Amino acid sequence: MVGQYCCVKSCSSRSHDRSGNKVDHGIRFFSFPKWKKNEGPQVEDITRRRRIAWVAAVRRKDLTFRRIPGHMRVCSLHFQSGQPSYEMQETHPDWTPSLLLGHNEVKAHNKERFERQVRRTKSQRERTVEVAEDSEVHREEECIQEVRGRPQHQVGDWALQMEEGSQKQNDLEQEENRAPQEASAMAHPDDHCEEDCEMCQSRCDEINRLLEENRFLKQKLAQREMTEEFLRCDDNQVKFYTGLVNYDTLNVLLCHVVPFLPQGKRKLSPFQMVLITLMHLRLDLPLQHIAHLFGVHRGTVSAIVQETINVLHVRLAPLVHWPDRDSLQVSMPHQFVETFGKRVAAIIDCFEVFIKRPSNLLARAQTFSHYKHSHTLKYLIGITPQGVISFISKGWGGRTSDKKITENCGFLDQLLPGDLVLADRGFDIQESVGMMCAEVKTPAFTRGQRQLDAKDVEETRSLASLRIHVERVIGAVRNKYKILSSKIPIEMVLPCEGEEITFLDKVVVVCCALTNMCPSVVL
Repeated sequence: MVGQYCCVKSCSSRSHDRSGNKVDHGIRFFSFPKWKKNEGPQVEDITRRRRIAWVAAVRRKDLTFRRIPGHMRVCSLHFQSGQPSYEMQETHPDWTPSLLLGHNEVKAHNKERFERQVRRTKSQRERTVEVAEDSEVHREEECIQEVRGRPQHQVGDWALQMEEGSQKQNDLEQEENRAPQEASAMAHPDDHCEEDCEMCQSRCDEINRLLEENRFLKQKLAQREMTEEFLRCDDNQVKFYTGLVNYDTLNVLLCHVVPFLPQGKRKLSPFQMVLITLMHLRLDLPLQHIAHLFGVHRGTVSAIVQETINVLHVRLAPLVHWPDRDSLQVSMPHQFVETFGKRVAAIIDCFEVFIKRPSNLLARAQTFSHYKHSHTLKYLIGITPQGVISFISKGWGGRTSDKKITENCGFLDQLLPGDLVLADRGFDIQESVGMMCAEVKTPAFTRGQRQLDAKDVEETRSLASLRIHVERVIGAVRNKYKILSSKIPIEMVLPCEGEEITFLDKVVVVCCALTNMCPSVVL
């Protein structure tokens, strides 16, 4: 048999004719209600009685409460409104089929009687709310008068007693709210109507309780989902999870980055993609743990971090730029002006990032640092006197000297004639910097001397007090984004496909750019 048909006796409603063509006559077909056992005792009892009522209304010998074939349907012609009512509205005329059933055992419900019951229940509920509000206002006034009449030292004890008796007050409120209902119910002599009203009231209470529970659970779920609302009103949370100072700064970053993120079949929103990446950089959380927090697979988190880092590198790399000389001199800090005038262009130093031991012997030899006694990648960093990162090189093996990195990373190309560079003793770059008509200042050496001259001591002290800013910036980047303080996997040190830089180079640039978005440690 093709399509659906009505199982009521002497009813010929079908969804398709005998040729299999659909008949568009506006008739719908409804299956028998199910017995819901897992939604509470009240729902279980109502759905059980409704299923019994439908079976009794149809009156077929092959239908029982326990055995109703899945293809059995009742068409809309047997309901006054053309469809069954909500299962909790037991007094509704269409709670069970009642029209054109082929027998006289089931009488059609009186629709006007149902409407009268609905109006009566509504008016009772309104009177109950009014009485409850009046009693609440009266009780608050009595409490205020009692507090004003007591001495000051007794107010605290009275508040404690009121808190301990809150449960008793709730019981009294329930009794006061129940009293008008009982009085109004006694005014109606119809016992059947009184029972119906009590059932409706209990159902409404159950529905309100479930709605409140649903609202509470949604609020808890929103807190765990780590969406925009999770960070919107808490700058401390923003600083902890992202390293940025407040939500406004994070919002600026999102507006600059989100439009360029891949919009596909990702389960997570663009905001969550950026948040996952910042959490990985900031806290160095394992990808498996982040996947558990956001309810996704570890491979999904790994792909999100890689895609987002690529976008962040492209969009934030311009934040690490070499300023022009006029802008640099206008905002030169006074301590630099007093010591070196306005000539200082950059303060440079190198920092190293630990990596895991490579399997290749040549790579192992190139990355081993005798200073750190481990395998590292070394980066040259340059900051302005204002404490802003203005240059960051690509990663070099930990064995490479500071001089070689400075001469081959492109730093010298940024210098202008007359510029002054502050560096540590290990930077023996006077000749290469002099080729650019610039000058480099390093602390004086004591090699071959018993003691430094007074002039050299004073210059070294002044230079050290200013050069220390680059180490403070390096410390800020490391502390803010702890991924730079952990051992990096070898996969992040390999060159990216079709590019000349490694994934770790992108991570370092992104961390430096995000640090530039925060207040400087110098000023």
